[in-house]
Amino acid sequence: MNKETVELTKRLRDFFQIYLPKQKCYSENTVTSYKYAFNLFFDFLNSRKGIGMTKITMDCFSGESVSEFMEWLSRERNNSASTCNQRLMALRSFAKYNGTKDFSQFSLYAEMKSIPAKKGRPKTVEFLSESALEILLKQPNAKKISEMRNQFFMILMYDTAARCQEMLDIRIKDICFNEKTPYLYLIGKGSKTRSVPMMDATYRHLLKYLEKFHPDYKKNTDEFLFYITTHGIRHQMSQDTVEVFMKRYGKTAKLICPDLPDKVHPHQLRHTRAIHLYRSGMPLSILSEFLGHCSEETTRIYAYADTEMKREAINKATADIAVPEEKPIWDETDEETFRKLAGLR
Repeated sequence: MNKETVELTKRLRDFFQIYLPKQKCYSENTVTSYKYAFNLFFDFLNSRKGIGMTKITMDCFSGESVSEFMEWLSRERNNSASTCNQRLMALRSFAKYNGTKDFSQFSLYAEMKSIPAKKGRPKTVEFLSESALEILLKQPNAKKISEMRNQFFMILMYDTAARCQEMLDIRIKDICFNEKTPYLYLIGKGSKTRSVPMMDATYRHLLKYLEKFHPDYKKNTDEFLFYITTHGIRHQMSQDTVEVFMKRYGKTAKLICPDLPDKVHPHQLRHTRAIHLYRSGMPLSILSEFLGHCSEETTRIYAYADTEMKREAINKATADIAVPEEKPIWDETDEETFRKLAGLR
């Protein structure tokens, strides 16, 4: 390896081992995703440009090379616009970091920043109607202790629009027991903390849940709110546990309400709450903060989903209405008239 390649290797190692996890507080999954983006980029350089790993330098991160990489992802690997943009974000992040370490190379970040993000159709958001949600929440038999826990988990997740892992990470100390304005703290992506309010009905469910599962909650504030017990020892509840009971309740609920999706999963409760709040008039800026999104652009998927639903409703309502077809004012074979209308004559 030449001197420049060795320096790049050191810079990349610091980027992945120190900068992303410790300074930016990125999750392990995000760091893994960034590493995968770089492996793809290096595969591209090797297969398309004949540049092996031992010859890669920062010059390989030019705007031209990265633009070609984006096209390669789209055409050769059939990646979606969203996936391509995630890969671009990873490379940009490193270019910016590298530029702060060596200002002479900051121009590469400027080149990369000028590469436009790919535009694609916003991803589909699966959510439940209010009636479907109500039926789902009624599936647990609250007289059974574990079923009571599962029911309250779904109620709280919907009310706070929390991510599943955020729910599982809640400890008693994260709850503010204020009867007028009860709320709790959620630790989201990048270890960012946000406070979310609880509705009165949810707070009443919380107090009943604590009576059964945390009778000494005022003393043992460091315990996880949701747990399982194995051989008399409490353990933090896992995402697998949540997915299993939600899948089970989804199947029984679908027998009553066919409108439910074929597969019910935890994140649908977050989507559902977001859609319901947006429809009730909550501005996107506030909704974005409530959901813990870094960018308001991420929250726009709910505005798009609501628009698409309205479109489907309109199409369904007008399906039986016969709309007369307009006839052209000229003969289809009359090329001269067409050229004149098109401004070509």
